[in-house]
Amino acid sequence: MRVETIIFMAILTAKFPYVTIDSFSTKGTPFAEERRGLMQGKQEKQAKQQKYAYVRVSYKHQNTARQIKAMIKLGIARCNIIVEKASGKDFNREKYLQMLDKLQDGDILYICSIDRLGRNYDGIISEWHRLTKTLNIIVKVIDNPVLDTETIPATLIEKYIQDMTLLTLAFQAEQEWQNIKVRQEAGIAIAKEKGKILGRPKIARTEKEICTIQAWRNGILKPDEAMQTLNLKKSAFYKLANELQNI
Repeated sequence: MRVETIIFMAILTAKFPYVTIDSFSTKGTPFAEERRGLMQGKQEKQAKQQKYAYVRVSYKHQNTARQIKAMIKLGIARCNIIVEKASGKDFNREKYLQMLDKLQDGDILYICSIDRLGRNYDGIISEWHRLTKTLNIIVKVIDNPVLDTETIPATLIEKYIQDMTLLTLAFQAEQEWQNIKVRQEAGIAIAKEKGKILGRPKIARTEKEICTIQAWRNGILKPDEAMQTLNLKKSAFYKLANELQNI
C-alpha cells in the first residue's frame, strides 16, 4: 500500500472510527464477483481441454513412427493421435474430417509441420482460419514455435511475423508438392521410353484357372462347383472371372 493511502486512511479512521480498511475492499463488489466468475470459467475450460495430434503421410508405404513418437513425448494420449495416409492436396480426408467432429472449443491440436496439415496454399490458409477463428482451436506447430496460437502476439510486429510465417510455409508446402509431381511425371515418361511396365505386375494365371472359368461361362460348371474346384470364395472367384473375361 502506498504511503499516501496509509496517511489518508489514518486521517479518515481518526475522524470516523467505524470506518476500516475492509470497508474499501473490493471482495464483495460486482467487479470482484465478475472477475471470480471469469477465473472459474477459465479453470473449467482448461479442465475440459483435450490435446489432439494429427499425423499424416501421403502414401501407404510411408512410416508415421517419427511423428507419432514426437506426439507421445508431448504427453498426448495415443487414442487422441489421429494417423492418416492420404494426399495433402485437399482437406477432404476421412480421418481428418472425423477429427474435426471431435474437436471442441479450446482444444489443442498439434501437428509436426505445416505440410502435415496440407500441401495446398489456399487450403492451408483457409483451414488455419477455420480452426483458429471459427472453431476456436489452439494450433501448435512443433517445428515452428512461432505458429502457436495459444500465445497471442503482444505487438503488431509479432502478429505480422506470425502471419508471414504461415504464408511462407504454406507456399513452400505447395511448391514442394508441385515439384514432386513434376519429378514423378518425368520419371514415368523416362520409364515409358525405356519400355518399362509401370504399376503392379499382372499375376500369371494357371491353365486350371483359365479352363475352370471357361467351363463356368459355357454352363458346364455351376458357380459353386467352379468355386470349389478353384478353392475360392465368391468375391475372389468373380474377381478372377473379371480378370479373365477376354480369354
